Amino acid sequence: MYQRTTLDNGLRIITANMPHTCSVSICIFIGVGSRYETGPQTGISHFIEHLCFKGTQKRTTAKEISEAIEGVGGILNGGTDKELTLYWCKVAQPHFHLALDVLTDMLLHSKFDPADIERERQVIIEEINMSKDSPPQRVDMLIDELLWPNHPLGRDIAGSKESVAAISQDMMLDYLAHQYLPGNTVVGIAGALQHQEMVIAVGQTLGNWANQQPHAGYSAYKEQQFLRLHIEKKDTEQAHLCLALTGLPLLHPKRFTLDLLNVILGEGMSSRLFTEIRDKLGLAYSIRSYVEHFLDTGSVTVYAGVEPKNLPVAIKAILEQLSQLKETVPEPELTKAKEMSKGRLLLRMEDSRSVAGWMGGQEILTGRILSVDQVVSIIDAITAEELKQLAQELLVGSQLRLAVVGPVSSDEPLEEILKL
Repeated sequence: MYQRTTLDNGLRIITANMPHTCSVSICIFIGVGSRYETGPQTGISHFIEHLCFKGTQKRTTAKEISEAIEGVGGILNGGTDKELTLYWCKVAQPHFHLALDVLTDMLLHSKFDPADIERERQVIIEEINMSKDSPPQRVDMLIDELLWPNHPLGRDIAGSKESVAAISQDMMLDYLAHQYLPGNTVVGIAGALQHQEMVIAVGQTLGNWANQQPHAGYSAYKEQQFLRLHIEKKDTEQAHLCLALTGLPLLHPKRFTLDLLNVILGEGMSSRLFTEIRDKLGLAYSIRSYVEHFLDTGSVTVYAGVEPKNLPVAIKAILEQLSQLKETVPEPELTKAKEMSKGRLLLRMEDSRSVAGWMGGQEILTGRILSVDQVVSIIDAITAEELKQLAQELLVGSQLRLAVVGPVSSDEPLEEILKL
């Protein structure tokens, strides 16, 4: 159960009382991410998130900010995604007010000191370098480019070295003025506290935060022609591949059906991909599938790392598993997938951080919150026939994209095997 209060400035506060937990978690969601950026702004959402940890007027250094929370045994972190930015803190219940003060101080009073900006610019460039040196991360970036070509969704959240080098303090402050607004913010809190107590505390710290500028929106994604194959030659022991297709948006009525299909395909050690590609064929150590749902688009992706000479065989074996999803899923396998989905969801709800994120994430992206019981009911109602119909609808050869990073020639004839 959760409660919602909207302050006069438009800030939404969503709380869940968890009387048996010792912790309180606060998640502050801003409805902005890398897809809201123009070309010159690429990476600015992520850059700003980094700088909010570097010092405020009250706590002038990154060390003072981290010490305030770590000094009471808490955890403080943040993250930038394609459609949202998150700042969160988890502390023992007696330190709730301290955690709220630190987070709101970072949100409203970060210094954006020029010296901090230059230091963090170098840190982010090193982060970009590290991602490029990591084949699993690099192939993940390449498949995004194939899925959403010439669009912000297809770009690296951190930006490029060139774009990060060109972001100025003025650009950041202007971006903040149009995106970091109370009407574009949700505060999710879960723990052993009452709703009104949490609302009063948030109102005291964020109630006077004003909407300065109109909120700037994002560019919608429209389907367009795309390349099906991108090979990046790299001297590695393995060939890392991502095989992907277009998926479903966040509010699509069949979204949970696709999630369940993904559980069957490649989530966990009893999934079809793990059982077939790793256990039976011995082609990969790491293999999994995952789905992404954005506001107006989505994807289904399979990742694997394989011996370079086995790459064509592994791709064909993965495609065979995708193809088999178009057939009726046996009832025992369907039951197992449902129980796995529900069980993992329910286990997450034991943690105050997960509960705060569950509520706040849904509210900022969709404006509505499905309860755990509602989602469990949706999962229970999915039929084998619905899975089969959706697989036949989405898993089509013309939508396949393949990205590869490894010691593979760029003229390797892989595109011709991309068939379903």
